[in-house]
Amino acid sequence: MYQPLADRIRPQTLDDVVGQRALLAQGALLRRIIDSGNIPNMIFYGPSGVGKTTVAGIIARQTARKLYRLNATTASISDIKAIIDELDTFLAPEGALLYLDEIQYFNKKQQQSLLEFIENGRITLIASTTENPYFYIYNAILSRCTVFEFTPVEPSEIARAVERAFALALEGRRVTLEDGVREQIARGCGGDVRKALGAVELLTSGVPEGGTVTLADATQAAQRSGMRYDRDGDGHYDILSALQKSIRGSDPDAAVHYLARLLEAGDLISAARRLLVIAAEDVGLAYPQAMSIVKACVDSAFQLGLPEARIPLAEAVLLMATAPKSNSANAAIDAALADVRQGKTDDIPAHLKDAHYSGAAHLGRGKTYVYPHDYPFHWAPQQYLPDALRDTHYYAYGDNKTEQTAKSYWERVKGQTNR
Repeated sequence: MYQPLADRIRPQTLDDVVGQRALLAQGALLRRIIDSGNIPNMIFYGPSGVGKTTVAGIIARQTARKLYRLNATTASISDIKAIIDELDTFLAPEGALLYLDEIQYFNKKQQQSLLEFIENGRITLIASTTENPYFYIYNAILSRCTVFEFTPVEPSEIARAVERAFALALEGRRVTLEDGVREQIARGCGGDVRKALGAVELLTSGVPEGGTVTLADATQAAQRSGMRYDRDGDGHYDILSALQKSIRGSDPDAAVHYLARLLEAGDLISAARRLLVIAAEDVGLAYPQAMSIVKACVDSAFQLGLPEARIPLAEAVLLMATAPKSNSANAAIDAALADVRQGKTDDIPAHLKDAHYSGAAHLGRGKTYVYPHDYPFHWAPQQYLPDALRDTHYYAYGDNKTEQTAKSYWERVKGQTNR
């Protein structure tokens, strides 16, 4: 019977697991928990192919518990009840370990129904998810579980598994591997060990005795496999966040890298929208022309479409990454919104209210309004904020040349006028 290479080479001990040293190295918390044999309810969070299922299987073997595996995309509460019924037949004297894959696909009622089965200790739950559990798993489950995050495996770690996989898959056949084949697979799988092993199986399945596995074949087998991207998932928002933070941090190399990841995934819309946000939020008044330039680049990108759209978007990214930065506009509007939401509004001063209607003067509208354009420098002192907020300051000039120039100008104008 056919058995995938990834299953044939699956580690049997914690020391054989590639990657996840932060969790599984001697002295690490998860390792200590497993070695103690006292297994709590846990959630394994991380991308596919990084060892979540493997570790659950090792836990079951090491603690002599019967392992039940369910996938939330197809399972129901009745499946869990069937496991309980089986426990009542004494088939699992040491208790049962339920590995529930993709728990995020259980709705709220289904997740809450798990509680009665895990609270009495008859079942130990290890749930896995590729989505952030704090967004997709309900608090009742989260509060009863410990979350462990599994991360993409480093290429150097994956290379160990690739080496073993080639040895097992070739089974003594004389096959030549071109230089760089192992490294290409380890790099190209995007931290997914299962993808790497799948690539090895693909490359070795059709190679004859005395044949050669070429670097070109390895590149094709691993093509685009490094792209972990879901427009509705964590990867989408993580890349957008990294793009913005790289531009904010004035790192043009990192910024263009994350743009490339978005564009390689075909996500032109998200990239364009985020760049417009960055122009206002992070470059802001330090270089206010950036907004119009970025808007022009975005418009050009949509007119061109991919792949040519990459050029104006790269221009926008590099312009902003190397531009001076100011978040003064963002800070000012957030501070003003905070006051408004707390009810700090008060009545608008009468001299600022609309006076362009019959009876406005009778109501005192606009009577004492001072028209700034009638005065030197087009400015005259008068109150604009409501009385309750008259001494409030929301805007603080940024320490960049543009805003400091404006600050100096107004200090000079207002100082002369007030003399």
